[in-house]
Amino acid sequence: MKIYLKKGFVVLALLGTVFSFLAFKTDYFEIAKQLEIYSTLFKELNMNYIDEINPAELTETAIDNMLEELDPYTKFYDEQGVEDAKINATGDFSGIGASTKFIDDKFYIYELYKDLPAEKAGIKVGDEILKVNGLEVKEGNIREISSLMQGAEGSTIDLQIQRQNKKLDFNVERTKIEADPVPHYQMIDEKIGYIAFNRFNTKGSKAIKSAFDELKDSGMDKLILDLRGNPGGLLNEAVDITNFFIPKGEVVVTTKGKLAKLSETYRTKNEPIDTEIPMVVLIDRNSASASEIVAGSLQDLDRAVIMGDRSFGKGLVQRYLDLSYGTKLKITISKYYTPSGRNIQELDYSHRSGRDVPKFSEEKRNSFKTKNGRIVYDGGGIEPDIRLNKQKETLSTEALLESDLIFSYANKYYYAHPSIAKPEDFKLSSGDYNDFVKFVSENASKYKTQSEKIFDAGIEASEKEDYKDFISPEIKNLNLKIQKKKLQELEKNKDQIMQELSDEIVKRYYFDKGTYQNHLYNSPYVLEAVVLLKDLDRYNKILKP
Repeated sequence: MKIYLKKGFVVLALLGTVFSFLAFKTDYFEIAKQLEIYSTLFKELNMNYIDEINPAELTETAIDNMLEELDPYTKFYDEQGVEDAKINATGDFSGIGASTKFIDDKFYIYELYKDLPAEKAGIKVGDEILKVNGLEVKEGNIREISSLMQGAEGSTIDLQIQRQNKKLDFNVERTKIEADPVPHYQMIDEKIGYIAFNRFNTKGSKAIKSAFDELKDSGMDKLILDLRGNPGGLLNEAVDITNFFIPKGEVVVTTKGKLAKLSETYRTKNEPIDTEIPMVVLIDRNSASASEIVAGSLQDLDRAVIMGDRSFGKGLVQRYLDLSYGTKLKITISKYYTPSGRNIQELDYSHRSGRDVPKFSEEKRNSFKTKNGRIVYDGGGIEPDIRLNKQKETLSTEALLESDLIFSYANKYYYAHPSIAKPEDFKLSSGDYNDFVKFVSENASKYKTQSEKIFDAGIEASEKEDYKDFISPEIKNLNLKIQKKKLQELEKNKDQIMQELSDEIVKRYYFDKGTYQNHLYNSPYVLEAVVLLKDLDRYNKILKP
């Protein structure tokens, strides 16, 4: 009987191997078949299509549309894109010290960096770029214009700019730019230190340690680590930064992929710099990926109080894979799990239907326990221990923040106010907010909710079908009602909008550093963190219930 069972087990094992091989062979055949179809189609197009075609553009379009069916983090990079990705990871590049953006088919200086060539030359945020090295900016040459903005260290660039209806010419030399992941740090009072951290590049952990050591020498015995707006970056940097505050040998994050080699457990490898200092970690809806690993692991290990808003919810890990001709594929290879075992991914891209992506957290979120037995949940990002913004963001506010109206209003404000108070003293008044709402009302067409976009499509369709005279007045009437409702909805998120507007205005006068200085004395996030750190009984009760 025993022999029979053993033989049966061997047969089943062999059958399993055969089926696995057949499945692999079937998959390989299907891939080869589809590639052959595409190859023959492309060849026939190139030979027989009536007009000239651009093979590179067609291929890139095909690839981009294919990857759109997956998740938004799986992307193809051409040679220039590979260079951009490298810059993003290292934080080193050559440029004039300004970021740019196309808004309504116009090319603007979107942000300036202090003491770098663009700022020294007198260029200002909000300047519209008309020409780059003599090439006029047009809708059809966006890629060419963007590539012209880049260049080798020491080279120069000619810009023609329009400011307040005046045309100005600048010749600016490019220099090496080193993106600092710690834009600001300081002592708030004699005991509490503050570190703002905005990117996980290759300099991240080194910059955090340098700031921490300097604050410690200044008498810091409590810390606020600000990860608000930090979109993430390198996973190993997240592990190293977490390691500063927890003992050697602790699990920080575990990744699980389709293949065993893509699954790994990341533990702390070094001796920490401080395992006792009371910490508050600030997060918001734009804290993502590596930010969530740091916040999630410190929460699971009961090492810090997490404060703010629920984070973004990106529990996926990407890796760059080399392709032919210097191109790369950034591909999602695994999901990551915090020390308690939770994955905080918000959206389920594996079950998407067109543009509709369901939420993992819609029906039920699974509970897990921290080291001290506190209940935490998976799905939908990191839920803070102390949630500050309890008012849900309205659809109108969402549409406003996704638009460029705050940027445009800050341009207007800047030229109407030659100077403002110091960063720590600056506050917008109710009159300023009312003026902004008036500006938004006058430019309502520049921020649209989904229903407005649908109505616009209805008007466009009615014109094609000769129903315009019948339908258009009704839709316009509905749009007017929506405009009124949108302004009412903005009022529900007034504090949030005021903060976003204040940040953009302060940045015009005092750069990025100024916004953090302003937050230290005016942001409810920082103020509440200070209050908590001054009440260590309350702090300890949160972590050790």
